[in-house]
Amino acid sequence: MDKNISLTLVGNNPKPAKIHHLVKAPANTPWAREKQQSWDANKPATVYVTPETLPDGTPCSAVTVILRTKGCHWWWSSGCTFCGYFNDTRDDVTNENLHSQWELAKQQHDNFAGQSMVKIYTSGSLLEDREIPIQFQETVLRECHELGKELIVESRCEQLTEEKLSWATSINPSFTVAIGLEAYDDEVLRFHVNKGFTTKSWDRAVVNLRKFNLRIKTYLMFKPPFMSEKDALDHGVRWIKDVAGRSDEISVNPMNIQRGTVIDRLHRHNEYRPPWLWSLVEMIKQAHPHIYPDGGVNGSPDQVCRLIVHPTAGGKIRGAHNCGSCDKFVVAAIERYAVSGDLREFDGLSCECESVWREELALESALPLPLGISQPRRGNRIENLRSL
Repeated sequence: MDKNISLTLVGNNPKPAKIHHLVKAPANTPWAREKQQSWDANKPATVYVTPETLPDGTPCSAVTVILRTKGCHWWWSSGCTFCGYFNDTRDDVTNENLHSQWELAKQQHDNFAGQSMVKIYTSGSLLEDREIPIQFQETVLRECHELGKELIVESRCEQLTEEKLSWATSINPSFTVAIGLEAYDDEVLRFHVNKGFTTKSWDRAVVNLRKFNLRIKTYLMFKPPFMSEKDALDHGVRWIKDVAGRSDEISVNPMNIQRGTVIDRLHRHNEYRPPWLWSLVEMIKQAHPHIYPDGGVNGSPDQVCRLIVHPTAGGKIRGAHNCGSCDKFVVAAIERYAVSGDLREFDGLSCECESVWREELALESALPLPLGISQPRRGNRIENLRSL
């Protein structure tokens, strides 16, 4: 072997590659830079309306506004292994640009007259002054309060200080903060996700949010990189149990492959498979008693919090999927459960591929390989085997 050739994962540098080199490298490629500059800074990334449920259980319509921002400050210095939101950012977005995006979103939906809930996503944290000008933070908080809308914003743990929350609640006294915890496990946060904070950071943030009577939505990741299907199932159920008592909502996000990320590289090199939809169904069944100790459904007196599972790109190769023939039925049942909290949504679901999934879990229990043993689930099996 040529001694000049490095075995590191990035470039030919003889020094060991760090995980943030893997994360940051794609954003500096010509295609990424060209794409960033192609976006119109005065238009939001996307605005769409979905069915939702208010905190009191009332069904409603929610508008989601994904703004074109500078992105996440953690990504500037390092970044998470799975997050490809840098693909939708612009480095030069200003306060004026953000206000233009906000006004356009309101115009598109008649000042949100038909929606009771507004979700604001910024590819980062709305309450982070380095990412979002404080004038724009104030605009969103104030106008949603004046319009009487249930507001949901995203934030990392480090922004949720008493000082920041005191300022925010002086403008809007009641809103929901969604935190991308991903895993209630410090080893997974550090080595699988590269999240940049620990579970203690989340614990502190929750205490501060409770002081100001703000609602807490906790995001958990199902099957982060470097984890087998069986491990993902076992961890997922445990994490739900660990955070349920301190969350108003738990949203479990099954891994979907975003362009230019570490997990994209793993997927392209046949070293990672997105989760089975059957695993999500099993996770829900095992976690249900921790959410409804007396066997209830959404709105029941025994409900600890709300459990939401929404498979982004569900049924597609780069999202949670099964064999292809049953995917749409399983995805629909999972999404119905998020609304009803009723396990009967899964009655009657069956497919031949369920036995393949069960065999895979059994093998991974007997042979605990870090990357798992999952094989392609679509196409001709013989051809798939030949390609390995």
